[in-house]
Amino acid sequence: MMRPISLKMPRHLAREVSEAARRRGVSRSALIREALEIFLRRERAAPTVSALSRAVDLAGAFPGPDDLSVNPDYMRGFGR
Repeated sequence: MMRPISLKMPRHLAREVSEAARRRGVSRSALIREALEIFLRRERAAPTVSALSRAVDLAGAFPGPDDLSVNPDYMRGFGR
């Protein structure tokens, strides 16, 4: 059973939806349902991405000390 839903969209997008539906010989509702199904399927299949996984290739990419803990200036006041 289909459940009705109301949707507002910009005129240019509504026009594109109407034209695409006409070209494919389907209703606008059918075209929008198919597009949503494809979007949601891809979203479910996409791996979860963390900030760490996005930045992992940056580790060691910039010059600097090998280990900040060897510089006493960086350790001053640590643990107080």
